[in-house]
Amino acid sequence: MKKSCIITSLLLALSLLSCDRIMSGPSPQKGFLQIAFESQSSRAITEIPDTNLFMIEISEESGKSIFSGIYSSLPKQMKLLPGDYTISAISRKFSEPLFDAQQFGDYQTFTIESGVISAVHLSCAQLNAGVRLQTGINFRAEYPDGTFYLHSATGSLVYGYGEKRTGYFKPGPVWLEFCYGGNTSTLLTRELAAREILILRIDAGNNIKEVSSTADKYGEGFSMEIDTSLSYTAENFFFNSGGSGSEGDNTDLSGALSVGEARSKASESPAGVWVYGYIAGGDCTASGCSFSPPFKSVTNLVLSPTSTSADKESCLAVQLQKGDIRQVLNLVDHPENLGRLVYLKGDLVPKYYGIPGLQNISDYRLK
Repeated sequence: MKKSCIITSLLLALSLLSCDRIMSGPSPQKGFLQIAFESQSSRAITEIPDTNLFMIEISEESGKSIFSGIYSSLPKQMKLLPGDYTISAISRKFSEPLFDAQQFGDYQTFTIESGVISAVHLSCAQLNAGVRLQTGINFRAEYPDGTFYLHSATGSLVYGYGEKRTGYFKPGPVWLEFCYGGNTSTLLTRELAAREILILRIDAGNNIKEVSSTADKYGEGFSMEIDTSLSYTAENFFFNSGGSGSEGDNTDLSGALSVGEARSKASESPAGVWVYGYIAGGDCTASGCSFSPPFKSVTNLVLSPTSTSADKESCLAVQLQKGDIRQVLNLVDHPENLGRLVYLKGDLVPKYYGIPGLQNISDYRLK
């Protein structure tokens, strides 16, 4: 039976006689293993895998297999001798990079006691990591017919300019190469974590396509659930470009002011200064601001001296005027920017939404 986004509660008492474990003399009273699904969907952002097809492995402490097969083939009842066991569940095998190949799974140990029903809770979250590449109009015009290669220790994927799928990799280091005109260069390296979706936007100017990334937790099951909540990270990479908003160019940022220094100098209203800090929140008003998503306003940010600050009085309010910089930095369209280090060039003002502020942003570096 195919699972839809709402998985109906299904309680299975599992029982299997383990003849190989029968000992001479009176057998100890066996215990029972019980597994159940009870999970209701919220607005899931990923397709929920069919739980009937999850691959289940149950083994004794010694490593001897008690059961190996898909969930739908589990016997209706399972009796086990007292002792320690392991159980694992995975949605698919995954050994090398593949497109559109999320792998969900979990691994647990449990103990069977004589005459007692033991319940196992498997929280099946995504085990691998995804990478999505997006190329801007300027880049495609300047470097037509180029090809990206994303490498890992277990294999590689080829990304053409029109590739819209997400490539999945085992957690660990990956490195991106670009091949054009017979030359190949390494653009960047990153360390991927389980449940992470990394979005790389690559351009040769300041034309960044907006991407809306939200993650909704799926499921509140008491015994087995599939958790599709993900950690989204987005990065802008400008290739051979020193334009506004480029990351990794040769702009000297050594003289940039910290948030604390900017607050102390705001009364002088200096123009065209670089300030650095962490994007800590937004939705500024005269009475307060928000430090946690979801955010509602695209017109401002809160810049903090630390990535975890939630004190408006230690922060700097930042105006985001309509344009490319607002498109890239605002927290409504890009909640993944929360907590990231950013350098901003603009004009300091004594008061903006009740605290020192930075307006007329003309350039930025998002780290």
